[in-house]
Amino acid sequence: MNSPFHIEEIYSDDGSNALRMPRRQVGNSPQGFAMTLLADYTLRTRAALPSAAIVALLTESGVTTAGARTAISRLARRGVLEGSRHGRRSSYRLSRAAAANLSSGGNWILTSTTTAAPWDGCWTIVAFSLPQDHSTQRRALRSQLRWLGYAPLYDGLWISPYELTPRARAQLEQLTLGTVTVFRGHQNALGSTSDRAPIEAWDIDAITRQYAAFLDRWTSLLPLVGAGQVDGAAAVRARTEVMDTFRRFPTLDPQLPVELLPAGWLRQPARDLFAAVYDGLAHPAEQHVRAVVGRFTDSAPLGIRAHTTADLIAGVRGAAGTTSAASAPPAEWETPDPTVDCDEVTAGSRPS
Repeated sequence: MNSPFHIEEIYSDDGSNALRMPRRQVGNSPQGFAMTLLADYTLRTRAALPSAAIVALLTESGVTTAGARTAISRLARRGVLEGSRHGRRSSYRLSRAAAANLSSGGNWILTSTTTAAPWDGCWTIVAFSLPQDHSTQRRALRSQLRWLGYAPLYDGLWISPYELTPRARAQLEQLTLGTVTVFRGHQNALGSTSDRAPIEAWDIDAITRQYAAFLDRWTSLLPLVGAGQVDGAAAVRARTEVMDTFRRFPTLDPQLPVELLPAGWLRQPARDLFAAVYDGLAHPAEQHVRAVVGRFTDSAPLGIRAHTTADLIAGVRGAAGTTSAASAPPAEWETPDPTVDCDEVTAGSRPS
């Protein structure tokens, strides 16, 4: 599903942090698939998976072998993954920073797609002015505003129906250095054809099409999920894809007030469908991941657990600092040398 927004406005990668999450591409990227896969089954324990197993799982989802190896290597360079090598075998796990980021993100995805609270009719307006040669700062600010649920009504004037929270204020202060002014108040409508409603900052028709495409894609699978007819690689693939697609909605539709939206808004039906597929496939997908990982380890795979939407809402970060019994001692873990192959076990070739 293509986003109606420019992707650089949605996903920030300004290089200011040691952890650099991959920028989301239009469609499903190998890095996005790999990150979703590891988060879905190892976020709570940060269990280590053999790189050969990660490659095998990704190829089952349609990623090429070379693409899977490259994705692992790039995630390691970004600090998303930590690697360890035992002889010719390499294993990877989520870094602490990535686990915390993904846990927070999972909670945000679910809480941001619930029905919005009653709206007080006020808008928060963020006005900024940056010289054209400050493109990096401008891009970072636009990206941060998009993440905070704002949209551009005009160039340099972004709006949201909700209050600027203290946390959001602190994030903006780190980026703007006195170039931003924030207001909150009611719209004073002109009552003429030249008047532009603030809700027009969001492309409501485009968002509706995104929801409709999501429902069309996944509704037909629901009876099969309920009947237990989706298992193995198909369960893992569907669960990864439905998460990788649904998590775009909180940015497209940041709990916009229902008072301003067309009747029959599809936010809740899409959320219900996502939960039914994601939770309904949790058990067969977990069993398949265990089976694949078991082919590349000398002992029973530990620390693999598929979390559900309830886990995401509750927060799965609490145990993210623990490791499974099969993991290497902490001192052996590091971000690998990017010139070293992420998986020498499989044919010994390097990622392209």
